[in-house]
Amino acid sequence: MPADSSLTLALAVPDSRTNAAPTSFPFRSTLSLEPLIAYWQRREQSTNAGVRLLAVAIGQQVAEADWCRGPLTDYSVLECNCDLIETLMLAVFPPASFSTDISGVVGPFQRYCFYSTTHFEEVMLNKDRTIKQPLNIDMPTMERHMGLMAYHLVLNRVYGAEIPPLGTIVFTVPDYKIGLYRHYGVDFNSDFVTVKVVGEPPQLTPEQLEMLIHNRHRPELWRELLPPEHFELEGFNLIQLLDVTDQEILSELKYDLLERDVLQNAARFEQIQEKLRVLFAQPSLQLGIAAYDEKKRAFVDFGKKINHSFLTKQVQTNSAADGSFRQIYDRLLREREPLVLKDLATADIPEDLREQITGLGINSAILALLPYGNDTVGLLELGTPQAGALDEFDMDKVSQFVPLFAVAVKRNAEDLQSRVQSIIREKFTAIHPTMEWRFMDAARNLLAKLDAGNRTAEMEPIVFEDVYPLHGSCDIRSSSTVRNEAIQGDLIEHLTLANKVLKKASECQELPILDELKFYVTKNLKRLREGMLSGDEANIYDSLKREVEPLFEYLATHTPELRPIITKYWSNIDPKLGILYKRRQDFETSVTTLNDAVSDYLDEEEEKAQQMFPHYFQRYKTDGVEFNIYVGSTLVENKPFDLVFLKNLRLWQLLTMVEITRRTAALKATLPVPLDTTQLILIHGQPLSIRFRQDERQFDVDGAYNIRYEIIKKRIDKATVLGTGERLTQPGTIALVYAQSREAVEYYEYIDYLQDRGLLEPGVEELELEELQGVKGLLALRVRVQIVG
Repeated sequence: MPADSSLTLALAVPDSRTNAAPTSFPFRSTLSLEPLIAYWQRREQSTNAGVRLLAVAIGQQVAEADWCRGPLTDYSVLECNCDLIETLMLAVFPPASFSTDISGVVGPFQRYCFYSTTHFEEVMLNKDRTIKQPLNIDMPTMERHMGLMAYHLVLNRVYGAEIPPLGTIVFTVPDYKIGLYRHYGVDFNSDFVTVKVVGEPPQLTPEQLEMLIHNRHRPELWRELLPPEHFELEGFNLIQLLDVTDQEILSELKYDLLERDVLQNAARFEQIQEKLRVLFAQPSLQLGIAAYDEKKRAFVDFGKKINHSFLTKQVQTNSAADGSFRQIYDRLLREREPLVLKDLATADIPEDLREQITGLGINSAILALLPYGNDTVGLLELGTPQAGALDEFDMDKVSQFVPLFAVAVKRNAEDLQSRVQSIIREKFTAIHPTMEWRFMDAARNLLAKLDAGNRTAEMEPIVFEDVYPLHGSCDIRSSSTVRNEAIQGDLIEHLTLANKVLKKASECQELPILDELKFYVTKNLKRLREGMLSGDEANIYDSLKREVEPLFEYLATHTPELRPIITKYWSNIDPKLGILYKRRQDFETSVTTLNDAVSDYLDEEEEKAQQMFPHYFQRYKTDGVEFNIYVGSTLVENKPFDLVFLKNLRLWQLLTMVEITRRTAALKATLPVPLDTTQLILIHGQPLSIRFRQDERQFDVDGAYNIRYEIIKKRIDKATVLGTGERLTQPGTIALVYAQSREAVEYYEYIDYLQDRGLLEPGVEELELEELQGVKGLLALRVRVQIVG
């Protein structure tokens, strides 16, 4: 073995000093020039005079050199007779291609190279002229491959079998000049290898021959049918290399970039960068990747753990560079071609950006947008410290891998979006579109912490400061009273029907239980007609289910004359609910009709209001509809806010309440139970903060002072006018509640405008309100809506 054993030998070949075959290689192999000498002897009969003269001259030299005949066991004679070797090798190495080919000659599947081109020597040979260890193939794998090639040669030369060639081997070999590596496709040419049979060759039946051909990767079968001691290999192999670095790198990039999270993993990203360094033969090449966020309209990094982009890093740390970067981006969008900055010192880019990039040690760069369909999904950056190292000639390579990175960035963005949405679904309720960006940012920040190894990381607080609230409600007047009256009426009718059945049953047969049940029913009917208590409904229905109705089923089966009246009883009972459900159904239908009408109109108008300025909107359905609006600069991303938008929304709210009043008044005559609605607006002139309460999965006001707003909002629907006890909210009117006189000034203007349009009746009631629990000093305006028809 050579003194330098730091590289494991990859070829299953004999030692360069003893020429003994390694035990893992199945055949005895001997270096010999005989096949090459035989070739020139055949050429002595060539019809080409020049070739014939050359062959004759070579034959004369061979005749005078006994050393070149037979097996060559001492490689030193090859070095001492290099002139003859040069002449003989003219058959293998065309002189015109000697300076460009990467070729070498070794004994049959051995490792010592006794003749090669200069380029082969640089690429594949150690100092002792042994073949270098490829970085991508281990010893056992190479030995198996070499053994299989030798067996194929035996089967072809001795048995005449035509076998499909093995796949091309690719060697990955270090390039010490630049400190990287290259990929080479390897061709083993065995034209100058002779297979000699030792003794009688093993006999193969057609079936055995077919079995070998179709089991080419079963070495034990080949050894059994073709014992290697019956064959010897003599001559030499020609090894020819073809640089396939570009093809291999592009193929590897294709598979690398198909992996999930490849751009999020620091180690994987470094590997991709290393492959691009090999592709461009630039050991100091830097790769930068930035994704384009359409909502932010900006390029962003792939999380906090890795800074992939050297350009966006500068923009994020230096706001002055943002405008210059925008110029570069606009130029890329306009020209739709990568930007080659061969020498940043003289490149046509803004000076501040030039300073930022060269400050990173980058003096030559290529910038390319990553297109996906008609969209731009990211930016790819290549940079090197050497000015002029990247130029227009590199664009062919760039154009081949840009689509691969575009797909990876797109998929990475989709995967990140899925992870963010998963966190949002886990941590929050459905998010209002206006606020979604803030929740997305918080989810991304949490993911970055988790990816950085912080397993105890929690979601950061979601707080929006300095937002203006608007509150409105459309309440169904006396809904609790009407609902109780409907329940009471249904219970009375239900008990009356049951009492009729019990009385009829008493006439048909005497059963003590019938008298007891009649007493129970009559007693409850009397009490219900006087008024209903909170527990009456549940107790009465429970008694009917357990005591009365099972008896009805028995009587209907055994007393035929009672069947008509019992059938009439059941015909009045709702089959799904098991109770009499008439008046209450009418009430619920009326409430639902009103709520749906108000909600549908609010949703329709809310879509228009969002176009004025994006804001947070939520509404609730109970016995009526309540809605909240929050608007301010902190709620939206990259959109300036002005108080004119707030005024616009306040006028919109008042107009909406006018229309709701009109619509519900028009619906009253069509409802099974005529119901009135009352409208209320709470005016709050000062901004406040709202915080997302993760345990309750909803927004609430934040801070002790702001809590007062929530308290007022929850209690003003029961407010009464000071000194009169009259409810503030009245059908056909809109009540506007406020705490400070200056807050009402703005609304006087809106009211005057709507009265001029004929939407409100003339006049404004200015009212003081009775003290509410924990709240005093409230004032109100009340205006009457002009009801059409």
